[in-house]
Amino acid sequence: MARSRLASGGPTPRTEQRLVTGEGRPTSWWLSDSCIGATLLCAAHAELSTIHDLMTALVRLTLLVALSSPFYASARAGAQTKSVDTVALHRTLDSLVHRFHGVLGYSINNLDTGERLAVRGDETFPTASLIKVAILVTVYDLAEKGMLSLDDPLTLLKIDQVPGSGVLQFMHPQMTLSVRDAAVLMSILSDNTATNLLLDKVVIRRVWQKMEALGLPHTKVHSKVFLRIASVAVDSSVKYGLGVTTPNEMARLFELMANGKAVTPKADSAMLDILANNQDMELMQRTVAGLAVPHKTGATDSVRTECALFRLQTRVVACALTKQNADTRWVVDNEAQLALGKIGEAILRTWPRRPERADDSR
Repeated sequence: MARSRLASGGPTPRTEQRLVTGEGRPTSWWLSDSCIGATLLCAAHAELSTIHDLMTALVRLTLLVALSSPFYASARAGAQTKSVDTVALHRTLDSLVHRFHGVLGYSINNLDTGERLAVRGDETFPTASLIKVAILVTVYDLAEKGMLSLDDPLTLLKIDQVPGSGVLQFMHPQMTLSVRDAAVLMSILSDNTATNLLLDKVVIRRVWQKMEALGLPHTKVHSKVFLRIASVAVDSSVKYGLGVTTPNEMARLFELMANGKAVTPKADSAMLDILANNQDMELMQRTVAGLAVPHKTGATDSVRTECALFRLQTRVVACALTKQNADTRWVVDNEAQLALGKIGEAILRTWPRRPERADDSR
């Protein structure tokens, strides 16, 4: 039947209906006259001796329709809009950098589109507690290699308890906790005592070795927290404090975890799940609501740092680090904290969130 209609030289009723829209106007936007004419003419006069020939002709026609449709044009326009948004993001971030009273560097990478933005991406910065991500990765790496177990017990001694972030400093000495529990406390509460217990377990130099194996030679922890006297790199420790990295290297570490290549896919997923429960929401996360973002922050008087994996419609890793901050106040409207908050806002404006599903409401 299909062959007899084509052989008649005129359009079938269905074809005629599809070539007319609205008030009876030909849909000149749908296909160019030359495309339609050439395709239908070939179909009308070809010797379609097999079903395969007929299907080939129909596939060609369908492809021409798809490529000439307004939906294809809309998709192309959407891609152009994304580029414009990225330019706007770059301008926003550069404005923040220029107005900041101190030194601000960032590295922002869209893991799915390949878009990358960076300022001072390869410059070294103090990490403050952000370096604890490197410790976390090393712990899980040693566990995967069988050099320790996440269930190994750690005994808390009075001498281990140090001030600053965390709750173990307030716990009764001689209590025990697992390596896994210490890793959780270090990651979500930035617990300094838990960090030191883990460094005793894994040894600082092994953190260096793991980062170097991942291609991150500038990402190093120098000493246990509040124990600089025992630093393994005194000069660097004096300059940078607890640890050092670059925006690009820390972004790369999060990218490796996001792609399951820092340790193993299973271990990386477990670490990201831990980091998604981080309780510090005062930097890039300060205006982010209803979105679980694996992230880690760090702070000293003149330093603020954060690296995060935003799981939007695409995956975006964003790392922002400051140093030599003029504003050294420990308040919610500290200049560095506000600046990093604006970076988080700009990222969410540029790349939309995933559409919410009915079963996502919690």
